Amino acid sequence: MDGAFGLPSRLLDIRERCFTASDLNRDNAAFVTRGFVLYLFPNPSSTVDCSTLTSKCLLMKAEVMGSKSGRREKPKDAFEDTDGLYDPECENTGAFKAKQCNGTTCWCVNTAGVRRTDKHDADLKCNQLVRTMWIIIEMKHAERNAPLNAESLKKFFTDTITSRYQLDGRYITNVLYENPIITIDLKQNASQKLVGDVDIADVAYYFEKDVKGQSIFHNNAGINVSIDNEPVKLEKTVVYYVDEIAPEFSMKSLTPGLIAVIVVVLVAIVAAIVVLVLTRRRKGKYVKAEVKEMNEMHRGLNA
Repeated sequence: MDGAFGLPSRLLDIRERCFTASDLNRDNAAFVTRGFVLYLFPNPSSTVDCSTLTSKCLLMKAEVMGSKSGRREKPKDAFEDTDGLYDPECENTGAFKAKQCNGTTCWCVNTAGVRRTDKHDADLKCNQLVRTMWIIIEMKHAERNAPLNAESLKKFFTDTITSRYQLDGRYITNVLYENPIITIDLKQNASQKLVGDVDIADVAYYFEKDVKGQSIFHNNAGINVSIDNEPVKLEKTVVYYVDEIAPEFSMKSLTPGLIAVIVVVLVAIVAAIVVLVLTRRRKGKYVKAEVKEMNEMHRGLNA
């Protein structure tokens, strides 16, 4: 059976445990001080810190397990990366393991859990979990008679992200409005992230769920975007990832659309070269004919 807002009950259980435990905490001061709740799914040894965001890896695993149990079909638009939802392997800390597998097919991921290599067999080596240092959240709002106020928009999203997800404002490097596109840049490299800081990958995951009305927060419908007291409807949200080390994709892993673009560009270049060569040849023949004609005229005059 689905939980609130169409999310599987097990996904909501992660956060609901925090609220359930808060009632018990009244009689357990030590437990309150720690701020941790035992997390019994999927790993009994895992814990969730109720004072901050739950890691994206644990949330994804709970969502997949909810789908596998028949509680709902896999959401088609849950993720904007090319692979969609998968059942991740998580560290006890909640971080993604660098190597992810589906049976005998394996690949390497970044700290956001997004695939950054081609898919290989089980012998694939992923030496490190590469950090996602820059996340670009791009949104498109519905058609309007007049554009939004850029400063008001920037303040709304900055305040929302810092208060709702507890992200330090220094990691929000830009909120850009180019009617009708809204772009939010989150940047956080390994040297910047302090102990206790939430990860931008977790923030982006929560944010994407919120703007799509699939909030992970308990009894919450998500974010109602309102700029200058005027509601704004978002039509599309896409998340892009930039890693500290460039991804390792081969040509064969490129999407058909991108391959088509490359082919068109190459054909255009070849066509331009052919036209240039033919033009030069024709020009050369014209010059030769002109020289021959001039020589014949000179011979006629000298005769």
